[in-house]
Amino acid sequence: RVADSLMLLLVLALSCNPSTAATASPSAPHIKPSYSFGRTFLGLDKCNACIGTSICKKFFKEEIRFDTWLSSHLKLPPSYLLSYSGNYTDDAKSWRLVDITRLTSKYRHDRADQRICTSLLKTKTCSLERALRRTHRFQKWLRAKRLTPDLVQGLSSPMLRCPSQRLLDRIVRRYAEVPDAGSIYMDHLTDRDKLRLLYTLSVNSHPILLQIFPDVEGWPFPQYLGSCGRLVVSASTRPLRDFYGAAPEVVADRALQILAVLRSMGTNDLNYFFYFTHVDAGTFGVFSNGHLFIRDASMLGIIDKEEGTQ
Repeated sequence: RVADSLMLLLVLALSCNPSTAATASPSAPHIKPSYSFGRTFLGLDKCNACIGTSICKKFFKEEIRFDTWLSSHLKLPPSYLLSYSGNYTDDAKSWRLVDITRLTSKYRHDRADQRICTSLLKTKTCSLERALRRTHRFQKWLRAKRLTPDLVQGLSSPMLRCPSQRLLDRIVRRYAEVPDAGSIYMDHLTDRDKLRLLYTLSVNSHPILLQIFPDVEGWPFPQYLGSCGRLVVSASTRPLRDFYGAAPEVVADRALQILAVLRSMGTNDLNYFFYFTHVDAGTFGVFSNGHLFIRDASMLGIIDKEEGTQ
């Protein structure tokens, strides 16, 4: 009865919202003249206070293209946007849609960068890497052989509010921004890698969740394709708000899928309990095949149900 009531509420909520037209993105971009990227737009000028560089070559080789590159005037989209629609290819022939997102707005990034410089080095602008390397937390990271709860204590990410050692080991073992992941120990992480991992966990844990709970293993998250500077690239999904005002059977299907996702978040083979600290119209997304996924994992908390049995 509780499940039926929840489904009814979800159906009503989706049906009563105003319709938002979805803009379809072309599946095969037209060939355009070469464009020289600015490091500032990507956030590469901030590295190693960034997410990573694993997919930068794709941008520079134009194997990832923004939708604005399909227009008559080749130009970068506005830098103040949080997300962009793009196209991705591995062979320059077949293309697929991707989402290109920032962990937070450029304005907030810039304000945070300025505060770091002001508080640590007493200047308005500085080398962020140099400033962050001076912090007590990062000095502890440099000496650590293993990522332990005390190293992430106080970080604002909901995922790290009560982290178990098992969860932290999973983060290190599956960290996709290094080529030789697989060990729970951080010996394979350079100082640069540690700073990037700490930065990502501090700002927004969304890309880390996509890496450690991949879609190919049945987790309800989009595929993580890589990052460049302060941009993350993942498989494209349509936000749930695009289905406001859809046919009743479509709305009912989306509601049932949300309930199934919520059940899997509480009961799964790895004994992790996931919970939302915030939900809005952009939290869930739908792939082109109709499957519903968690589009924004930044507000997910995790409780390790095995913690109390060890």
